[in-house]
Amino acid sequence: MKSYTITKKSETLDWTTIPVAPIDIHLQEEAVDIAASAQLCYDEKAIYVRLAAKEANIRAEYTDVLSQVCEDSCLEFFFSPIWGDDRYFNIEYNPNCCVYLGIGSGIHDSMRLVPGSAIPFSPVATRTEDGWEITYQVPFEFIRRFFPEFAPISGTKMRGNFYKCGDKTVQQHYLCWNMITSNPVSFHRPCDYGILEFE
Repeated sequence: MKSYTITKKSETLDWTTIPVAPIDIHLQEEAVDIAASAQLCYDEKAIYVRLAAKEANIRAEYTDVLSQVCEDSCLEFFFSPIWGDDRYFNIEYNPNCCVYLGIGSGIHDSMRLVPGSAIPFSPVATRTEDGWEITYQVPFEFIRRFFPEFAPISGTKMRGNFYKCGDKTVQQHYLCWNMITSNPVSFHRPCDYGILEFE
């Protein structure tokens, strides 16, 4: 099981100083020239997320909230905020900042959520020389609406995983950070998540 330390954010966020988690486990035949990575940091208000993909043939069709963005070029962050509680958030973005957001303990009981302007995630998607990236925040206020006891202090551990996928891209692909053991492959299994620990 992999582990990743969520760095305490400095006053000015500089992603070059934040450790990188490679999303490099290919879950089917290796997708040539597709790679991805994740970075997390936090302060007293939110978790800050940066996901980046190296991907030549980007698919970005969906623009409506809760569209099936996994069919596009997609970068995803799934996490269970409370250790021992299998409920998790799945946050899935395409290059249009179109989000699919849900909460549940598995794919069959996942409930869709609509991000509101009152608690913004503030996503920013950028095309890069060899792909694209997405940055956003997950406000603690949002997390505590579902997990009131959530208290991210130094040493607190969560479970989570990062994914890169594209169901309908030119080159279909499925990558993860922490190994998935299910057959058929499912991203919605908290037992396959790695450890995320607050610095």
